[in-house]
This record gives sequence, structure tokens and C-alpha cells, in this order.
Amino acid sequence: MSNYKIKKTEDEWRKDLSDEEYRILRLKGTERPHSGKYNLTFDDGTYVCKGCNQKLFESDSKFDAHCGWPSFDKSIKGTVKYVLDKSHGMTRTEIVCANCGGHLGHVFNDGPTETGTRYCVNSVSIDFKKENE
Repeated sequence: MSNYKIKKTEDEWRKDLSDEEYRILRLKGTERPHSGKYNLTFDDGTYVCKGCNQKLFESDSKFDAHCGWPSFDKSIKGTVKYVLDKSHGMTRTEIVCANCGGHLGHVFNDGPTETGTRYCVNSVSIDFKKENE
């Protein structure tokens, strides 16, 4: 199983997620740039993990990085884990949900805000809860 609070077998994940959600959250895939549902969403609310519903990002940390994926300058404290990623011939920092281990995307040190960070997140890996819902 895993070192995460949410413990499911891969068969259980396959049953609970769509094929695309499974490909991204469990197999560390990436959606095409500019194709994601939340790329240009700027409503007030909270972004949660599609795999387990854990809160990850508040809408006030979201910005348009013009990169094609939803971008945030910070996560909600303690909700994201950072994993060294040396795939595809480069070194990056992968971000995963601290609750279920679902792949969210990567974080970079090129953000334009005062934090200097850009959490580049796949829309498929998150869901959005509007404020007051």
C-alpha cells in the first residue's frame, strides 16, 4: 500500500477514478497545456484533491502564469508533499497530495509573486469548491 492516510489498492483507485484521472493522479501523467478545466478559473473558493477531496490551494493563491496549467504561488500548509523527480532527463520537484499521494504536478522557483514559487497543477488532479458551497 502506501505511507499516506488514504490507503487504496490500484484496483480500488481504478474503480474510483476516471481513466484520465487515474493516468494523471496515479501514473504521474500530464494533461495537454491550455486544455484543463481550471486553467483560467479565478472564482473565489478552494481547490481540492480529486483523489481524496483534501483541500490543497485557496483561490487567492492562484494566478495566470500563461503556461497552460493552473498555477498557484502557495499551497495550504501541510497539504502537499515534495518529491524529487528525475524523469524525462531533467530534475524537478513533483508535488503530490499529502493525504493520498496523488500526483498534482510540479513546483518551480520562477513564480512572479512575492513567494517566488509556481505550483503548476493538472486540472484533472483537482476539483474546485466555490466559496459558500
